[in-house]
Amino acid sequence: MEILNRIVSPTPPFFRKVRKIGVVLTAIGAAVISIPEQLPEAVGNAGGILLLVGSVMAGISQTAVKRE
Repeated sequence: MEILNRIVSPTPPFFRKVRKIGVVLTAIGAAVISIPEQLPEAVGNAGGILLLVGSVMAGISQTAVKRE
């Protein structure tokens, strides 16, 4: 199956939930990264990790398709 067809195909309910969680994690990570330098470095690193994990979760779950 071609990747473009997978992206536009219907997504199973479980992976829709995973995608929403991934988008939320991405938003939280972006918000933490955009905070000025007042936070410790560990918090900034955690924001970067949240950004990465959330975007991977959203991208992978979008390509899951329902079996017919």
